[in-house]
Amino acid sequence: MGAVLRPSVIFQERPLSPKTFRLTAIFLLLGAFVLLAACQSTASDEAQSVTFMVSGDPAELAAYEALVDSFHAATDNIEVSITYVASGKDFREKLATMFSGGIPPDVFLYNYRRLGDFAAAAAVHPIDDLLDASTVLNREDFYPITLNAFTYQGALQCLPQNLSSPVIYYNQALFDAAGLAYPAAGWTRADFLAAARALTRDLDGDGVTDQWGFGTEIETIRLAPFLWQNGGDFLDDPANPTALTLDTPEARAAIQWFVDLQMVEHVTPDLVAETTQSSEDRFLNGTVAMFMNSRVAVPALRTITAFAWDAAPLPDDGTPASVLHSDAFCMSAKAAEDAAHLAAAWTFIEYSLSETGQTLLAETGRTVPSMIRVAESQAYLGSTLPDNGQAWLDAADHMRALPMIPGWNTFEELFTKELQRAFYGDITVDELITGADEIAAPLFAP
Repeated sequence: MGAVLRPSVIFQERPLSPKTFRLTAIFLLLGAFVLLAACQSTASDEAQSVTFMVSGDPAELAAYEALVDSFHAATDNIEVSITYVASGKDFREKLATMFSGGIPPDVFLYNYRRLGDFAAAAAVHPIDDLLDASTVLNREDFYPITLNAFTYQGALQCLPQNLSSPVIYYNQALFDAAGLAYPAAGWTRADFLAAARALTRDLDGDGVTDQWGFGTEIETIRLAPFLWQNGGDFLDDPANPTALTLDTPEARAAIQWFVDLQMVEHVTPDLVAETTQSSEDRFLNGTVAMFMNSRVAVPALRTITAFAWDAAPLPDDGTPASVLHSDAFCMSAKAAEDAAHLAAAWTFIEYSLSETGQTLLAETGRTVPSMIRVAESQAYLGSTLPDNGQAWLDAADHMRALPMIPGWNTFEELFTKELQRAFYGDITVDELITGADEIAAPLFAP
């Protein structure tokens, strides 16, 4: 029988030399680093799902669907899904419920005037560091007022998508029929009122007004430009208020002028007429000659085929003032808890507010881009009606923002209801101002 080979003969155990030990340790350490890097690469390449919540009319939804499709075509491993709530009121209620339930959307489109409570609760992830580190965007790209409006206690909360303000949309056919010149830059409140009187008519002689010179939603934000033009204001310090300032001669006169459009001049639909059919619908059917609204009205107005229309700046008496309308892409703090998810949400925001994303949204006509070079390009100015897209860019020079502070949204909603009561004759301006002090009290609570 042949000899049996012992394992010890084939696998002889010998102690490692110090040199061999060091080399072995180095190779093992390098292998660990390679494995860790591979795991990290796999994690960073892992697909991310980002939820995006918006509201608005079908035209707005279509615009954001087009934006998401464009993003998907340009980006790998990030899937954006849209949650759409048509009604703004329902949207705000759903958003609040989602935050309170701990399941907010990753990204949502929101107005600065309604953001104060979320910002104070640290429910939104500030984006200063993300913007400063971006190779796509710079602060200088955007209208400063939009960035300032979304800044709370020194931190930029969201990235503004649009810059808008109210304008006077006007029916050119009705102006032509009345022999009136179209409104233009430099027209005064007296010019505006004269036109509104001439364009308010009883067309069939039955003693009932059939055509109104002016119409608008009666809201705090519609009063604001005229308040500021007259030297008044809502608060003593919009960032850190201590008192309401509507009981000044300047503020009181502006409110009275606004209310008198209905109560004295009767150039706007009364409460019954407005409840029966809104001023916007009446402008669409040609029975309101001038309609005050922001850029949001443009998609609906573009459906008009019966007459020509355009946009004009707000009238003023030598001190122009307008009010900022702006929505922004906001990231919830929840979305930022995971680094990879934060990066995915920011990538979508960054794309949406890039020149590519802003150009795409500008072409829908719904918004005035917050990015200056896109707003001044043919992507915006060269789009279809209204012809006077420049009116919004000109307003940027004298545009002001309402406060973005906790409680402002509630105050604005309550004050709007009281302003409507004064506008339609249920209470006096004095009663409106006195009542406003009470509803403003929570703004000044320590």
